[in-house]
Amino acid sequence: MKEWKYLKYDIEEWLKRPAIRKWINDNPRIVIRITIATISLFLIILIFKLVPYRSPNVSMNHKAWFYDLNTKKLFAEDGDKIPPIDAPSGKLAGVKAYVLSYVLEPNENEKFIAYLEKFTPQGRKYIDICKEAKTKVTEKMINDLNCNRYVSKPNDINWFLASSDKGREILRQANKANDKGQMPLNYLPKLK
Repeated sequence: MKEWKYLKYDIEEWLKRPAIRKWINDNPRIVIRITIATISLFLIILIFKLVPYRSPNVSMNHKAWFYDLNTKKLFAEDGDKIPPIDAPSGKLAGVKAYVLSYVLEPNENEKFIAYLEKFTPQGRKYIDICKEAKTKVTEKMINDLNCNRYVSKPNDINWFLASSDKGREILRQANKANDKGQMPLNYLPKLK
């Protein structure tokens, strides 16, 4: 590999070649356009590198859907609550419901409950541990959490560990595209 100090000399020699010089002299507009485009691209890259990124202010919806196991109805509650929670029909009858839709603004017929979720008392502790760890969540922590997380279909009385084959199948089905190839979107309760 040639040394950098000879690069200038190589470029000068290359530009002295008659064919290249003639082309540059015959096409000054193209040369000017290429030069302007190169400088513009360089300035755009430089500006994006120097200007710090500011994340947009997004208001977080802290509401989530929960399902009352006694009445078989959805209700909205604080999304930070860890199921099972107290429901309108009684103590610890509320489990988290993942309500999905294949359209952005669904009507009642376009929404569906993909699955329900609840945790063991130990699982609730693991959630707190993961929240404290923030970005330092390990694979072991997630595995421990999934060994204390139960999932079920809305019309099923059986609950399965999220880490079991049946549990993974429920989660896989929830994230499956429909016949049109559309992926399901999480539908959150409207803020009042």
